[in-house]
Amino acid sequence: MRLLLFACIFLLGFTSCAQGRKEKQAAKPDQPTTQQPAISRDSLSVATFAGGCFWCTEEAAEKLKGVYDVVSGYTGGSTQNPTYEQVSTGLTGHAEAVQIYYDPKTVSYLTLLEAFFAAHDPTTLNRQGPDEGTQYRSAIFYRTPEEKAQIDAYMKQLNSTRAFQAPIVTQVVAFKAFYPAEEEHQDFYRNNPNNPYMRAVSTPKVEKFKKKMEGKLKSEE
Repeated sequence: MRLLLFACIFLLGFTSCAQGRKEKQAAKPDQPTTQQPAISRDSLSVATFAGGCFWCTEEAAEKLKGVYDVVSGYTGGSTQNPTYEQVSTGLTGHAEAVQIYYDPKTVSYLTLLEAFFAAHDPTTLNRQGPDEGTQYRSAIFYRTPEEKAQIDAYMKQLNSTRAFQAPIVTQVVAFKAFYPAEEEHQDFYRNNPNNPYMRAVSTPKVEKFKKKMEGKLKSEE
């Protein structure tokens, strides 16, 4: 569990994700501030991914051209409207996830898949770096048969070309429900740049992601 694992990290001078939640953040607006042209939410498509701690995956997704909003939350479990504390026990079945609102005319679902696999390690079962538990599993929640077909084909390609040193263990399941996380989790990366967990864990992952997705990021990045 995250709290136990980060007790060790704290002794080395780092704080855990849970310890970094002390400062309340402002709620996210419906439309984030970017240099992209205004667009109606009704014309956007939605995608849901889980790739470990949502603080990092949210920030990575926010950087993509054509992405207009990213919300951190919980999905894939049985409890309705779960809290962070409940999800952190691993007993609700939820995963920390991000819900991405994007313009399909600017960024394709395939590009979102590419970004998803570039933002985390899909070969570690129920774990991302120091974060361990089913709530940190790698998972994609598809909404249509067409999305599932793209997911299956892309994962087959990654495995056949040995894009990773080990087989991909990402779950592919039908989307059912998404519950936004508490407001202090939204935009946590940008609002807490000096948080020890951000500096030690999240920032290196985001920088690596930016290099992999060069040419597909927003101009201001």
